[in-house]
Amino acid sequence: MISRELSIALRDAGLVWHPESGDRFQLDLPEQVEAEIEADVFTVSEMTIEARRYPTGTILAFNGTTEWALDDVDAERTIWLPREDQLRMLLGAAFERLERAGSGWRVVATVAGEPVEFTADDAETAYALTLLHRLTVASPASRRGWG
Repeated sequence: MISRELSIALRDAGLVWHPESGDRFQLDLPEQVEAEIEADVFTVSEMTIEARRYPTGTILAFNGTTEWALDDVDAERTIWLPREDQLRMLLGAAFERLERAGSGWRVVATVAGEPVEFTADDAETAYALTLLHRLTVASPASRRGWG
């Protein structure tokens, strides 16, 4: 799983989350509360945490969850932790290959016509670093339809 900090960097670079069943996330609450729950990872599931879409935005409803005494939370107050397959899909045609790099993994891609490589201990982080690079060099117009 990618780090909370890398997930925040992806969000801040423009990655948009549309919650779906199986997605992992953390709560993004005020600092005085955040330390207590920072490590907790939740998974969207129709049985326990359901994404409910309204004209005013999406909420994540905690159905029968007693440990947090939460009814729901706005999706904007969460941090999406995308999976490896989601990150690869978001790279789209820019993605060329994933390969072993010593004890880690390297993603090779073409971003803005230039070859790029990002290496990390795990494939998810290598994908996320590549996507972060793509988001930061892509123009807003070329990002339409992402996420």
